[in-house]
Amino acid sequence: MRLSAETKVELDASKIRLSIICSRFNEKVTRALLDGAMKTLLEHGANAERIEVSWVPGSFELPLAAQAAARRSDIAAVICLGAVIRGETPHFDFVSHAAATGILRVSLDTGKPVAFGVLTTDTPEQAFDRAGGRVGNKGADAALAALEMVDLLTRQGGTPSPL
Repeated sequence: MRLSAETKVELDASKIRLSIICSRFNEKVTRALLDGAMKTLLEHGANAERIEVSWVPGSFELPLAAQAAARRSDIAAVICLGAVIRGETPHFDFVSHAAATGILRVSLDTGKPVAFGVLTTDTPEQAFDRAGGRVGNKGADAALAALEMVDLLTRQGGTPSPL
């Protein structure tokens, strides 16, 4: 069955300002995610001067920083990058749940795209596989998701594309 009103998404970052919030915890992984996100945004026309990168202590702190960025009128989307790697205690469950729920809430509360680029893995190897390794780069995927949602919401009259 063919849909009659399909819209082709334009992944154009040339006229928008973006915020990337990165967790310092597991920084080797999150720097690789950041590299993937930046490369992808630049490939889609972003101006590096219009991409703000902020660091927070860990993934638990991502939602608050994302909320502050998303409330700004000049930010079109926020990309959250983190890595929570399972340990021997339930800490993993609390942090990963808080990050996911908080990031979702920021997006719904502000009406702006807040991309979830937080890895939740069992091992460091799994994290590196998803931060530029054999499974790709989830930072790049989060950047693409942010661009797609900016375009979709702009077309629907939701979030304007700030310059």
